Amino acid sequence: MNDNKHMRTIQSFVRRSGRLSKAQRIGLNELWPNYGVEIINGVMLDFDELFTQSQDVVIEVGFGNGDSLLEMAINQPQTNFLGIEVYEAGVGRLINEANKHQLNNLKIIKNDAVEVLKHHIKDDSLSAFQLFFPDPWHKKKHHKRRILQTSLLDMLANKLKTHGIIHIATDWENYAEHIMETMEVHPHFKNTLGDHIYSPRPAHRPLTKFENRGQRLGHGVWDILFTNTKGV
Repeated sequence: MNDNKHMRTIQSFVRRSGRLSKAQRIGLNELWPNYGVEIINGVMLDFDELFTQSQDVVIEVGFGNGDSLLEMAINQPQTNFLGIEVYEAGVGRLINEANKHQLNNLKIIKNDAVEVLKHHIKDDSLSAFQLFFPDPWHKKKHHKRRILQTSLLDMLANKLKTHGIIHIATDWENYAEHIMETMEVHPHFKNTLGDHIYSPRPAHRPLTKFENRGQRLGHGVWDILFTNTKGV
């Protein structure tokens, strides 16, 4: 018997469920064909078919309620955004809001981001990868669940174009240190500002309500930006 068939993949997320508002249900059901992306086993996504304009593609993983990603898509029409989230309420809300603004540069995937990246994103196709306020899994025994691991960086080195950007933001200092250390030792990524330097929040990353509230309480936020040097 092959034991590998019974091994459970360690996930970096927890699927949250709950009651959906009317707007969220409309987004998930009625408007899904306009913004949702169906994942088909063995099929790579074709960005030229997915979006109306052929332009740079940015992927954001774990967009939560979608406020930040929505604002970025509105403010940067010259860029295509692909959001990945498993939280149904957030997916429904973002689709509903995107429809209100009639955005044509935003698409949504409701699936495991690692599986999407591994099996459905072509190499050298992404201009940037965004990961804002991921679950820090702060207990040491749960660190293996953190999404930022060397294995993910290995994958992103292939999926990102040369000089493509990884942009991560977290409000957990210990996780920020883990991210910085993990990225600094990777052979294909280089800090955009220099060794062990955290970046000021870039103007294109919106200040979320959660982040703004945290700042008023004296909580820190760490932005980390690295560029892909593979192929240089």
